Amino acid sequence: MRVVLDTNVLLSAILFGGTPGRILAAWRAGQLELVISPDIVEEYFEIGERLSKRYSDVDVQPILALIVQNAIIVPSNPLLEDVCDDPDDDKFLACALTASTEIVVSGDKHLRAVSGHEGISVLTPRQFADQFLIEPGC
Repeated sequence: MRVVLDTNVLLSAILFGGTPGRILAAWRAGQLELVISPDIVEEYFEIGERLSKRYSDVDVQPILALIVQNAIIVPSNPLLEDVCDDPDDDKFLACALTASTEIVVSGDKHLRAVSGHEGISVLTPRQFADQFLIEPGC
């Protein structure tokens, strides 16, 4: 299964674990494939750098580099028109459309509000985990 993770989900997984961390662990275990675009990579590193300054005990850059190296990278094909109230979020939908991926995992209200656009489901980390991840020990 291929998924697109928004920046907050990925960085929460790296910094804090929890449900986003379970999603990242499923990727590491080969249970899913992460799909990204150059625009998403740029945002991952930009926000990751800012967070590394705030949480100085964690350097997210090497982890992001590993993720980028092992993810499926598709071209940044912008949408023909803005879909989200926050146009910066459109890159996640565009990536999913380019890769024929049906799931974006995000807690962002702007992305969640457009779930169903062009057949793309925008699921919260909890919704994704409940529907697609096997509980440890099961």
